[in-house]
Amino acid sequence: GWRALLLPQLNRQSLYVYGSEVAVEKECIRQLESGVFVIHPFSLMTYYIMVMMVITFLNLIGIPMEIAFLDGHSGLAWEGFNVFSDTLFLIDVALNFRTGIITEDAEEAILDIKRIRVSYLRTWFIPDVIAAFPIGYILLFAQGLHYHNDDNPSKTNRMMRILMFVRILSLIRLARVSRLVRFFNEVEKVSNANLEVVRLFIRIMSLFMMIFLLCHWNGCIQYFVPMLEEFPSDCWVRKENLMNATVIVKYSWGVFRALSQMIALSYGSMDAPTYVEMWIVMVSMVSGCLMYTVLVANATAMIANLDPAAKEYKSKMSRLEHYMAFMKLPPELQLRINNYYQARYGGKWFDEKDVMDTVSSALREQIVTVMCSRLLRNVPVFQNRDESFINTVLLKLQYEVFQEGDIIVRQNVPGDRMFFIDHGQVLVETDSYERELCDGDFFGTCVLNKGKHLATVKALTVCQCFSLSWDDFQDALEGFPDVRKD
Repeated sequence: GWRALLLPQLNRQSLYVYGSEVAVEKECIRQLESGVFVIHPFSLMTYYIMVMMVITFLNLIGIPMEIAFLDGHSGLAWEGFNVFSDTLFLIDVALNFRTGIITEDAEEAILDIKRIRVSYLRTWFIPDVIAAFPIGYILLFAQGLHYHNDDNPSKTNRMMRILMFVRILSLIRLARVSRLVRFFNEVEKVSNANLEVVRLFIRIMSLFMMIFLLCHWNGCIQYFVPMLEEFPSDCWVRKENLMNATVIVKYSWGVFRALSQMIALSYGSMDAPTYVEMWIVMVSMVSGCLMYTVLVANATAMIANLDPAAKEYKSKMSRLEHYMAFMKLPPELQLRINNYYQARYGGKWFDEKDVMDTVSSALREQIVTVMCSRLLRNVPVFQNRDESFINTVLLKLQYEVFQEGDIIVRQNVPGDRMFFIDHGQVLVETDSYERELCDGDFFGTCVLNKGKHLATVKALTVCQCFSLSWDDFQDALEGFPDVRKD
């Protein structure tokens, strides 16, 4: 029934955290056994958080606009949305007492009611209660009284002052920005935690939303302060002839002034005739500096963490260049070594042995089968062989890269390796003939009987090959006496 909605859902996020379907089911049983009304953080709560993020963001945009520009004429739809938002935030405070907590160090979500309550009361309860204060209801009630007393001028003036006070008081709802930040953190925790791209996207989006809100609030303040002073003759609104302009025009000018001050352009900073406006300009400049610092710091951190493999490659290449300079290697050889590393690693550093050692044996077999199986089956000796033998040989193959002009094997030299060409071209030369080999071909079969190479093989292009050494081949044969006899 409805309790199933409170349990952890079987999806990519929960599977990543708990490891398997069985573990997710055990988590469901653990929650059911507690016998109390608790919402699991991996339940459908994710969708609720996303809806609340949108509503909170709309609140943080609309509230300053309403107070600064609309002067109480926001319309029934916005007032209805305000009441709806206030109701949701009051419900959200109650739900936080019954929502499980994900912690960094704990292996499972905290579902104990007492621990959840203590944690919430110690941290975000007071800011959330302040942010959820039902100003929407008070405004509706006050406006109802205002319309009721329209025929009494003294009462009307008093109600107008009360309405203005309540509107200014409604600015406490901007404390919901703290809830928005926490919503972002919660989404990041229950999102595809194994996908760094998703987490990076959430961080960038939250950063730009915060910068947008800062600019938006500053733009509204630019107009709100002269409005409180009842637009003195030397204020910027009168200077720009905006007294009868539309809300869009006034808002555009407000944001323009705010941005000019925040990024420290000359416009706006020299245009502060009153001490109040001067303070606004100074606050704008300071907030702009902080915004710029946060933006640069976050952008630097994101870029630094964006491609660690490429960074590691550059670091290795830097050390290699120092080594080559110290050893005074000739420039031609240095260039060939640089080209080799580029061909071998493609500008991204990785430790192939470490990768193959850390994955499971089943995955290791699948990897080498995808890479090399077709190459091995081109060799007559390995055709129609037992699958287990082929897999054993595949695991012995070593990846190698040769550059154009490299002598891979020399004629009349004892063979210790056999080569399978994945990509590239080689030239096979003997005293009597020349022949080119390419993708899918092989050479060096003398390794099978420990003979000598019958030809010299030279790389014509960059060659990506897999090699099988005589020692590894003998190790593979040990477990398959039938193949050894053949």
